[in-house]
Amino acid sequence: MNPAVQAKFETYPKSARRQLERVRQLILTIAAEDALGEVEEVLKWGEASYLVKGGTTIRIDWKAKDPDAIKVFFHCQTRLIETFKEIYRSEFEYEGKRAIVIPLGMNIAQVPLGHCIELALKYHRLKHLPLLGV
Repeated sequence: MNPAVQAKFETYPKSARRQLERVRQLILTIAAEDALGEVEEVLKWGEASYLVKGGTTIRIDWKAKDPDAIKVFFHCQTRLIETFKEIYRSEFEYEGKRAIVIPLGMNIAQVPLGHCIELALKYHRLKHLPLLGV
């Protein structure tokens, strides 16, 4: 783990940190399974940020003003959130065109978050396809 990201994670409450670590691991696993290359892990705007070549940035964070959830942020000028809302209407709560809200108690293995992450990691290959090729 990038030391700056690790230091940031250590500032979060334990339950938020565990959920963020699960999402981080999901990002890394998908990138590895799909042979998408090295994942760049850095802090951007004070949030853990993940990017592979050919993808768009995914950021994850917890905020004290919304203590019962973490958020998975996607670039707002992509079609990602609108696509997720179309294909996963009831599986997630969304925050505008920017984020999927993940409750701290949600089992991320039981929701299609991995598919959403995969679409972001492959975004530049899929952006010309209707519904990103779904």
